[in-house]
Amino acid sequence: MGYLLGICGSLRAGSLNRKLMLEAARAYGAEEFIAGDIRFPLFDGDLQDSDGIPAEVQRLADQIAGAEAVIVVTPEYNKSLSGVLKNALDWVSRTDGGPWKDKPVAILSAAAGRSGGERAQNALRLALSPFAPRLLSGREVLVGQAKDQFNAEGRLTSDRYRAAVETQMQALRDLAGA
Repeated sequence: MGYLLGICGSLRAGSLNRKLMLEAARAYGAEEFIAGDIRFPLFDGDLQDSDGIPAEVQRLADQIAGAEAVIVVTPEYNKSLSGVLKNALDWVSRTDGGPWKDKPVAILSAAAGRSGGERAQNALRLALSPFAPRLLSGREVLVGQAKDQFNAEGRLTSDRYRAAVETQMQALRDLAGA
């Protein structure tokens, strides 16, 4: 078994989506978990032309390529995925080798509203589709009213949400052949 890569679309250290990512990583149970860093410069073709692919972008692309599976966790900002996550996808798409191709990927979200980030997940699926990953379908994890769903240690308190995460991570392990 290799490593699980997590990509969180929120940069805040105390982000609810980061907590959800860590909860999913625990449920997956990989030998190693790597939290990818998406603090990239804004994508700019001129920057790429003059300086090439930034080292931090290449690092994430290499982590994606080497992972047995990837979890992508997104907040919902203005009915879509976060700008930093879209920026990261745009940058990684410029790297060589197609790191997402055939990669088992699960999407999760936590949001303030009742829908738990459903629109962000739909937008993320659209944004990932050109890269041809093996996106896990069904078994959605949509944590609604997220600020009330985690305890002081950052763990999910709802049996329903914990079960959804565990079911999704088992499906991701099965998809990855882990």
